[in-house]
Amino acid sequence: MSAPIVLDQQHARQLLAQVDVPQILRNLFRDLAAGQAVQPPQQLVEFPQGQGDFINYGGVLANERVYGLKTSPYIVREQGPLVTAWTLLMSMDSGQPLLLCDAGELTTARTAAATAVAVDSLAPTSARRLCVIGSGPIARAHLHYIRSLRDWHDIRLFSANLAQHSDEQRQALLDLDPRLALTDSLDQATVDADVILLCTSSPKPVIDPRTLSKPALITSISTNAVRAHEIPPACLGEMDVYCDYRVTTPGSAGEMRIAAEQHGWQPEAIVGDLAQLLSDQAPAPSYQRHAFFRSIGLGLEDIALANALYQLQRDR
Repeated sequence: MSAPIVLDQQHARQLLAQVDVPQILRNLFRDLAAGQAVQPPQQLVEFPQGQGDFINYGGVLANERVYGLKTSPYIVREQGPLVTAWTLLMSMDSGQPLLLCDAGELTTARTAAATAVAVDSLAPTSARRLCVIGSGPIARAHLHYIRSLRDWHDIRLFSANLAQHSDEQRQALLDLDPRLALTDSLDQATVDADVILLCTSSPKPVIDPRTLSKPALITSISTNAVRAHEIPPACLGEMDVYCDYRVTTPGSAGEMRIAAEQHGWQPEAIVGDLAQLLSDQAPAPSYQRHAFFRSIGLGLEDIALANALYQLQRDR
């Protein structure tokens, strides 16, 4: 038995730059729709005495003959929480480990690429104004994958900590795209936006869709904070709701859980997920009201990317 390949963060980053991450995810969700992939619910385990938690994300890719597990701890520390993640890829044929990969880069890439797949499926072809809320690695990755999906005439970015950015940091953001402008307020960033990307680690609402000037596609991601949500849960009933995977997302997404418990919203109201959208089993939004796409991150996404990196490294 040969030892599994071990990839640190830098090596994973180098290999990721050589693969088409959105296309890998499109293939994955088509496999999921066809019954050739398995995505169980994620597992949250809390540490004793409020010391943090860890989330396990598993999944099976039958066509690729692999399964795997990503584990991501959230460790409470005096100097601030520490979040790490590692993905283990296993063979369905031999039962042997193939790859152990630092999943930090995988998580950033698959989070942004999943949103990109959703934007490509859900945003109007006429969408021209893009708004990005956040300025960290996740926000920058979102812009990387989404900048070419529509003929954006206007890209605006706002971050709550933008005022603390140095001139060099602000310039680095502006260098991401010549159409990008940094705004001083949330209202400036969101006015007349066709697509709004929420890319924060906030545990509480970042925007209130009811205050927006026109119907838009709003996308939201997950963070490890318990029941984190970037929009008010009460808004779910007023929007066309989509998600990455309807079997698992409602049980984990903070605003969905709160909306179900406190506001009478039901998961059956979800219009479609990525597997359904990519297999033409769900309709696109009409934009008579806001469309909302929520992703929690799937183990399958990490496993599909880990498998792509394994194939690249093995072929060398």
